[in-house]
Amino acid sequence: MAVTRAQQPVVTSSAPLPVRSRLAHPALLLTGILLVALNMRACLAAVSPMVGEIQRAFGLSATASGLITTVPVLFQGVGAPLTPRLARRFGTERVVLGAVLVLGAGVLLRVLPSVVALYAGCMVIGVAIAVLNVSMPGLVKREFPDRAPMMTGLYSTTMLVGATLAAGLSVPLEHALGGGWEASLGAWSLLALVAAVAWLPQVLRSRQERASVAAAPAASRPVEGIWRSPLAWQISLFMGISSLLVYILVAWMPTILADHGMDRGEAGLVFAFSNLVQVAGAFLVPLLAGRMTRQRGLAVAMAGLNGLGIALLLVAPVSGAWAAAAVLGVAQGGSLGLGLAFIVLRTGSAAGAAQLGGMSQAIGYLVAAAGPVGAGALHQLTGGWNATLALMLVLVAVVGAAGWGAGRNRTL
Repeated sequence: MAVTRAQQPVVTSSAPLPVRSRLAHPALLLTGILLVALNMRACLAAVSPMVGEIQRAFGLSATASGLITTVPVLFQGVGAPLTPRLARRFGTERVVLGAVLVLGAGVLLRVLPSVVALYAGCMVIGVAIAVLNVSMPGLVKREFPDRAPMMTGLYSTTMLVGATLAAGLSVPLEHALGGGWEASLGAWSLLALVAAVAWLPQVLRSRQERASVAAAPAASRPVEGIWRSPLAWQISLFMGISSLLVYILVAWMPTILADHGMDRGEAGLVFAFSNLVQVAGAFLVPLLAGRMTRQRGLAVAMAGLNGLGIALLLVAPVSGAWAAAAVLGVAQGGSLGLGLAFIVLRTGSAAGAAQLGGMSQAIGYLVAAAGPVGAGALHQLTGGWNATLALMLVLVAVVGAAGWGAGRNRTL
């Protein structure tokens, strides 16, 4: 496997694109992609405001309750490496449709009156999201080769919008539906059904292109020896440790602020504001990345903003909370968008993007799953949050180094 120097910011295959890329209506395809993206974080974010009620309903311990959010992340790492093989065997369109339907089924399984069903649903949801996470970069690479960074920014932004809406609507839905936490969480299966219906035309059209795909093997050629590539590992570490930092703050940021004396209501607002700012970072940073031949400076800037936000939480957790939330929002959303952009910018084919997505997200989510648990254990050991935040600053330096390598003008 060779790593070659790219000549343009977006690398595309010289082979002719599949027929479907010229037949599919762009608006219909875009609608399907965005509706699928809305589902990719919503069912995870929706459960966070309900964890207390679920804990009381099943009599769970604090550790067992924490697994409700940790298990899906862990199984995203487990499911990611399987996706490229599924896509090669069944086609990306059918794999995406199947994953959306499985996601909806997992959402319903999670609300059945059984602890076993609760955790089984979390596992199913994690695997389904993993398949979607890995499938989307390859799909964008194939269908929008000249606009891949812009489309990456658009669908990563949509993922965050879905998460923000789900977190904000969970409690109102519970009140409106009158069915407790089960009705509120189960309602998100309807969003998966809508996405599946919107995606069905893509599956029907994909049958028309099989001969064209066979005639253009370079467009579906996998990358040999990807797990031995330093560039692939740099991208994977950038995504993995960036995700770990995100999940630590998702789990503990309001608690960190409250433990330093901030009102819990205000701490929740600060955290919500940070999530809202992520939307801007997730949209703008991939656009900038697509205009650059090298993204080294952009990757280091995201790491630096992460470090600045964490440092503010360390030295001024209350007075600097809103500033930290703004800075961390840009850094976290931007790192997500940049990591996904790396997948399409550093590969020359849709199959290569799917492979790199499988590798980077397998490593990323397995690493990220350890973040909340490890941070909580370190807090319990030291009795405070300073050690956790200091360790996060060390990890920021690792992210910066990995991003410096990932941002080189190279292609797998």
